[in-house]
Amino acid sequence: MLRVEHLQAGTLPPLTFEVAAGECLAIEGPSGAGKTLLLRAIADLDPAPGQVFLNGAERNEMPAPLWRRYVRYCAAEPAWWTDAPREAFKGAASGRAERLLHALGLDAAVLDRAVAALSTGERQRLALARALLDEPLVLLLDEPTAALDPQAAALVEELIKYQTLAGRSAILVSHDRGQIERLAHARLLLSKPETASVAAAAAP
Repeated sequence: MLRVEHLQAGTLPPLTFEVAAGECLAIEGPSGAGKTLLLRAIADLDPAPGQVFLNGAERNEMPAPLWRRYVRYCAAEPAWWTDAPREAFKGAASGRAERLLHALGLDAAVLDRAVAALSTGERQRLALARALLDEPLVLLLDEPTAALDPQAAALVEELIKYQTLAGRSAILVSHDRGQIERLAHARLLLSKPETASVAAAAAP
């Protein structure tokens, strides 16, 4: 379980909420409300006062790289530090990379293409596969289908559902109301920078 206590990201008020294993929490709000800031604060990528616990362990009780290994942030515009994706997939468990790529509608040959030659949607799906390689316990998903066509977006949604069915927690930022209805068990509403509330949602 991920529990956030009095976490203050940017100009948002201190927020307290939790996401159980196997559940997806959707964060909704207008542009500029602080959704991405909140995800980055949970991932310990930006300093923010407050506490975040994973299965009872507070993030400051473990090295930052280990926390980010368990609590994985997937940016809306993922960065790449390699010329070809394959370099970022080295060390993956045998066959796992191929299974993830297949689930996302990608051929393994894409790993050997130059990152600069890939479409935005291909890079986004590859980044999700990269994030899932070592099976993090919590996924922080920032607009995971923003650059995708409906068919590719459906594959991503199925993979997210599979992750929660496997017992992982997910926090989803999306402007797609239908996607939120399909995936989320609860919603965190950021209506303005100074206000926020948690609302239950129908199970997907």
